[in-house]
This record gives sequence, structure tokens and C-alpha cells, in this order.
Amino acid sequence: MSDSLQSADAAHVRTDPAWAAVFSMALGVFGLVTAEFLPASLLTPMAGDLNITEGMAGQAVTATAVVALVTSLVISAATRRIDRRLVLLTFSLFLIVSNVLVAFAPNLPLLLLGRVLLGIGLGGFWTMSAAVAMRLVPEAFVPRALSMIFSGVAAATISAAPVGSYLGGVVGWRNVFLIAAGLGLVTFIVQFATLPKMAPSGLTRMRTLVDVLARPGVGLGMLAAMLVFTGHFAFFTYIRPFLETVTGVEITAIAAILFGFGIANFLGTLMAGLLLERSLRFTLMSMPLLMAALGFGLVALGSVPVASAVMIALWGLAFGAVPVAWSTWLTRTTPDQAETAGGLLVAAINLAIAMGAAVGGVIYDASGATAVFTASGTVLLVAGIMILAGVRPRVVPAAA
Repeated sequence: MSDSLQSADAAHVRTDPAWAAVFSMALGVFGLVTAEFLPASLLTPMAGDLNITEGMAGQAVTATAVVALVTSLVISAATRRIDRRLVLLTFSLFLIVSNVLVAFAPNLPLLLLGRVLLGIGLGGFWTMSAAVAMRLVPEAFVPRALSMIFSGVAAATISAAPVGSYLGGVVGWRNVFLIAAGLGLVTFIVQFATLPKMAPSGLTRMRTLVDVLARPGVGLGMLAAMLVFTGHFAFFTYIRPFLETVTGVEITAIAAILFGFGIANFLGTLMAGLLLERSLRFTLMSMPLLMAALGFGLVALGSVPVASAVMIALWGLAFGAVPVAWSTWLTRTTPDQAETAGGLLVAAINLAIAMGAAVGGVIYDASGATAVFTASGTVLLVAGIMILAGVRPRVVPAAA
């Protein structure tokens, strides 16, 4: 049965890229990540309206992350017999329903229910994004397609928090989530119109997670990826305290520096496709090494505002290529089990986010922001050396 499914999938390998469908995937990413980030900019009015503390309201973010992690590990097995087009459309429906539930939630339980649905959509969509990209474009164009899809993340990073905060003050936080639901509806319509039917390409089971992880080079690659994301999120979580206590700049300057980071991150995501078409291994290795050098540079020159602003922007540029590079790595390392490998990668990234924030917090409380950046740079340096020593992605012919 598995052989027949894989043969059927091989018969549908595309010779022409479906860029409209790729754009619909980018739109889906933008909608999901925007919804994920909104509570951070609306936490205070949400807590006041629901008569709960900001800490309790913050569990809306925790619930989404935890459910996304679990979903990333089980979704391929749970939907192994379902057309991938239907699965992706279902995730977009979850995005719509989630935002509507949050917008009309009278209490914390319904708010959390809405965020749980978002976590399912978010974890599932991320897990399948690389595998779906492989089926929408010819193999040589996969890095470019992934770059387009991940540009939705960068766009959401730039716009979600400031726009959400501004609109929350103008129309109220509930209407902001209704606007996000409208964005989800647009996403669903575009995906319905552009995504082709995609039969499941194999019979993924929970055992497949272990089998894929045991393949040569996969476990090491996942560990290296987790270290890269851990180093980044230790840096990113404590960037504001660093700018306040070490660089010594005011809130307007902090906002400008973070906006510069977001713009550079967006450009880095777009740049990634071109870099990856030249050399995947060089991109995987050079980005964390550059980020490590910038981390150490910030420790040495962080008290100089201009130097901090430039180095933080360069960090954003470098990190923009990182998610695209690792997604491309898994499509080349495990092309027959890209969904399963995608689930493992999403789980590793979510674990890295938690580790980076948690361990960074312990270091910050003990020794301050400079020590966090030193630790971040060290972790990234180790990751870069690990990639240099042991990560060997399969070579794909360049596009004609």
C-alpha cells in the first residue's frame, strides 16, 4: 500500500511551479503567525475586559505553543489518509473559528479554547509546509518556494504587534481579532481557489517519527537546528532589557531598532532562496556563525547605540534565512518523509523557544543581559561547528 501511494505521488511531480498556490501558503502563514502574536500587544485590555490577571491572559500564548508542539508530532499520522488540500483548508478554518471564539469569549476557558484551535492550525500548517512546497514546485525551485512561504512569518513579525496594538486602541481588542478572522477568511478563499488536490504520499504512523530520527544525519541535524533556534530566542527574548540596561536607549529608539530588525528579517527571508540555490550547507553553517559573531560583538560594543542598531539589524537579516534553510534541509534529507521530518523540526523549534526563554531568564536574573548574549553567541558557535562537522544535505541540481 505504501509503495502504491508513493508511486502515485511520483506520478504527480510538477514540471511547472504553482506560484499562486505557494502565495496562498504564504498568506496562510501570515494569518496564523499574526493571530499567534496578537495577544502580546493586547494583553492588558484583554485581561481587564475578562476580569483576569495579565499572567492568566498570557496563558493564551502558552496554550497555543504547547498545542502546536503536540500537533506537530501527531498530525501527519492522524491525517495520513486525507487529501492534503482538505487538511490545509481545515487549518485555515481553525484560524477563522479561533479568532471568532477569542473575539466573543466571555471568560478565560473559551479564550483558551480558541487558542487551542489556533495551536492545532499553527502546528499542523508548519509541519506540512515543506512537504506541500515540494509538491507545488519542481525540486530545484523548493528553496524559492519556501522563501516565499516564510516571508509570511517575517511580514507578521513586522506588522502584528504594532498594528494590533494601534488598532486595539482605536476599535478595541475584540474587533482586532475579528479583523484577524477576516484575514483568515481571505486566506481560506485564496487557498480554496489555488491549492490542487494532493493525495497523501505515504502511510505515516507514530513509529515513523522514531524511524526518521534514526536515519543517518537526521538526529544530528535536528539537534543542530534546535541549538540555532535556542541561541536565537535567548537573544530575541531579552533584546529589550539589553537595549534598556546596556545600550541605554529610550523606548522610541528601542521601537525603531526592533522595527529595523523586522525589516532586515523580512529581507533575509527573501534573500534565503537565492543563497540556498547556490549552497544549502554554506547557508546552514554561515548564518549561525554570523549570529554568534554578532552576539559577541553586542557584548563588546553594546553600549554604543549605533553599533547595537546595526548589529541587531544584521542579526535579523541572518536569522531570516535560518527557517528557510532548515526546511530546505529536511526536504533534501528526507524527501520521502518530509511531513514527519517537518513535525520533528517544528517540535524541536518549539522546544528551543521554551529553552531559550527559560534558560535565558535564569542567566539574566543571575548575571544580566550581557551574560545572556554571551551564552547565546556560544550556543550558536557550537551549532555552527556541529553543522560544519556533521551535517551533509543531499545535493539538488540547480534550476535551469
